[in-house]
Amino acid sequence: MELTLIDTVTFAGFIALVIGISLYASRKEDNSEDYFLAGRKLTWWLIGFSLIASNISTEHFVGMAGQAFGRVGLAIASYEWMAAITLVIVAWWLLPTFLRVGIYTMPEFLEYRYDQATRTIMATYLMALYVVALLATVLYSGAQGLNGVFGFSETLAERYGMDMETARFWATVGGAWFIGIVAAVYTIYGGLKAVVWSDLLQGGTLLLGGVVVLYLGLKLTGGGELGDVGGVVGGSLAEGWSRFREANADKLHTVLPWNDPEVPWLAVFVGGLWIPNLFYWGLNQFITQRTLGAKSLAEGQRGIFLACAFKLVIPFIIVVPGIMAYQLFGEEIMATAGGDVSKAGEIAYPHMIAQIMPPLLRGVMLAALAGAVMSTFNSGINSASTIFTIDIYGKYINPGADAKRQVFIGRWATGAIALLACLIAPLPGRFEGVFNYIQEIWGFISPGIVAAFLLGLILKRAPTIAGKTVLLLGPVLYAICRVPKWIMDAVCEQVPADDGSMTTQAPEGVLGWLYSFSSWAFLHHMAVVFVVLALVMLAITITQPRSEPVSYPRSQLDTTVPRSSYVLGSLVIAATVALYVIFW
Repeated sequence: MELTLIDTVTFAGFIALVIGISLYASRKEDNSEDYFLAGRKLTWWLIGFSLIASNISTEHFVGMAGQAFGRVGLAIASYEWMAAITLVIVAWWLLPTFLRVGIYTMPEFLEYRYDQATRTIMATYLMALYVVALLATVLYSGAQGLNGVFGFSETLAERYGMDMETARFWATVGGAWFIGIVAAVYTIYGGLKAVVWSDLLQGGTLLLGGVVVLYLGLKLTGGGELGDVGGVVGGSLAEGWSRFREANADKLHTVLPWNDPEVPWLAVFVGGLWIPNLFYWGLNQFITQRTLGAKSLAEGQRGIFLACAFKLVIPFIIVVPGIMAYQLFGEEIMATAGGDVSKAGEIAYPHMIAQIMPPLLRGVMLAALAGAVMSTFNSGINSASTIFTIDIYGKYINPGADAKRQVFIGRWATGAIALLACLIAPLPGRFEGVFNYIQEIWGFISPGIVAAFLLGLILKRAPTIAGKTVLLLGPVLYAICRVPKWIMDAVCEQVPADDGSMTTQAPEGVLGWLYSFSSWAFLHHMAVVFVVLALVMLAITITQPRSEPVSYPRSQLDTTVPRSSYVLGSLVIAATVALYVIFW
């Protein structure tokens, strides 16, 4: 389905509307608290929408839907549903602690708990991973999404005589720079407030658009037909859901074998998935900056529970359409991707939008999809610039900088980080699937950070050396687990597997055992690394305990815990359990 003039006009108009409202809402951001934490005046509904909009991007609509398009199916929903329970833990335990202390950044908390060097280690980790893992992946997957809809690579191939691989590369580069420049403009100017307002507009539109895609997909599955200019004519929702479940029964299970290479049940329920979840939702500046800007603990907790509700329904508007795309358009998508399942998954959802949405809604949905990329990207560059300004510039380069100077540096840092992310945006394309790439790369730092924070809170007398040790040791242990397979995949002979794909001819003896261990799911390796780090930290605490428990400063923020917090959190947990029972 070719895009119409209406599609293009609504796409451009929606992007312009978001930029205009974000710039207007964030005017007069003159001091550091206004610029980096929106003046600590964020209300629950802004927090909830911003958490989800910053989280949801083409990493989901391209990456997660792509995983569902392939072998994994509904099991990939565990990243969303278990995140809901993780968010409850954050609301009940971590957020009250952080707001009582009154921190600007997550590394800042480690200075209060351990020392300044520990804070700097975490700040350095986050700065590096935001650029290499988060921002590069967002730009790459966003560019792939735009390319899947607008067909930039086909245009380049026809107009300039490029081969398709070269055309895809330059289409990715161009799309990444477009997204990066547009998102950076209003983020540089308005800071966190510009980010949360753009999140509200783009995230809300994207979620509504996702519901429309699911609705039209079910109608098409239920006997409907594609209209002449898009949309679906006729069809039954009930019949569509029945046919969908019958045709995809093997993909509608959330529990896969314990040794599954991507979503093993052991990691989901008792192992490694909890490590990235606790890091991402509770200790990651990219996410926690919204809750740190709450006007009170009650507002922050309510915002988190709103985000929990969205996390429970997101698989139905992202994962289910990803599975549906294979059922409805699998042959077309596979042909476009040259038979590569991984590449096909990356364009599955955009292809479905282009096929089934009517013109006006199609343009808005495409704009919201691009906007979701920008929401995640602007959140990332804003958080990275906050860490640089507060934890590095303010500590080592110019400790006496006043608030206006900090805002000035924050704006320059935002621009520089955005530029660097655009330059390395093609990097994730070298890995098999963007969702796997970002999850696996975060594993270098998340076990150590989770250990330093959680055990630091539990073990009141854990000394400074304990926190510093686990932060430095974590990446080394994770590399020992993962890197041998990467090396052997690169140097060993590739042979045909049973399914026709190519696989590595593993060496024999000790190297064969090492390859087998390195081939475990990265979630298992995260769990192994975390357990080792926990034991190391416990041993250090037993042998070299602090003479006195650590004491923290106290903020003026209202940190009263409302009773409704425990009721709402319990309802979220019960709903999550019910979903697993239904889709076991």
